Amino acid sequence: MIELIDMTYVRLGTADIKAAVSFATEILGLQIAHEEDNRVYVRGDDRDHNICYIDDDPSLNALGMEVKDIGALDSAATELAAAGIAVKRGNQKECADRRVTDFIAFCDPTGNQIELTVRPFKATRRYFPTRDAGINEFSHVGLRSTDAKIDESFWTSLFNVRANDWIGPAGLLSFDKVHHRFALFPSDRPGIQHINFQVDSIDDLMRSYYYLCGKQVHIVFGPGRHATSGAMFLYFEGPDGMVYEYSTGVRLIDDPEYRPRQFPFTPEAFCVWGAVPDIPEFKD
Repeated sequence: MIELIDMTYVRLGTADIKAAVSFATEILGLQIAHEEDNRVYVRGDDRDHNICYIDDDPSLNALGMEVKDIGALDSAATELAAAGIAVKRGNQKECADRRVTDFIAFCDPTGNQIELTVRPFKATRRYFPTRDAGINEFSHVGLRSTDAKIDESFWTSLFNVRANDWIGPAGLLSFDKVHHRFALFPSDRPGIQHINFQVDSIDDLMRSYYYLCGKQVHIVFGPGRHATSGAMFLYFEGPDGMVYEYSTGVRLIDDPEYRPRQFPFTPEAFCVWGAVPDIPEFKD
């Protein structure tokens, strides 16, 4: 069993890196951590970076997650290869680019690129927001899935991952106490579907709602409250069609007797307040 211990980063190709970074800093509220060649690293917590924007095809992206140590990474590579999954080990330059000690890369059944990392760098200074949105953590992502059942089986059979709830076929998956660290949303292609940042309070979320409306940012869902995790949320669209989310109050599950629940794939299951999503993957 491959033991995941934390989220690490998202790597996003972008057609206009200047616009993507401007949105991340001026609108989203992230801080530039590094700028190198055709890459810009931004963060909203004590990690070295949460997102690396790359001047490249927007369809090229990757999700990084952390394992305990080099031994765990070696074991993961062996287990994945035994399951018929092609695995690539990062070279020195690639590790430096990701700001980790070591990593392996592979694809899930849909084709999402996943990178397992060891000893990702921590920031040497505290996060200082360019806009005070109340961000305290990069928390989870949505992944597109061409077959959510197959992808869920992949994650739950090879990794310490469990489904804590489902909305229709969409599994909300986690490897720790947080209700979900990534979710599998039905789609016709692979890719990062949305990126979540936790904020301190509902006040932060609502302040951002009015700020984003004033900046004419496309709000695609919310403000609302999820039936599954209990989190209050706000989703909005950035460059290259990437969806970002602020949320607060996510459920922590520390009960070994907890039973996952099945919700219908309806707007009410996504939001108990009545908000209707303008997000393709959230529509039946």
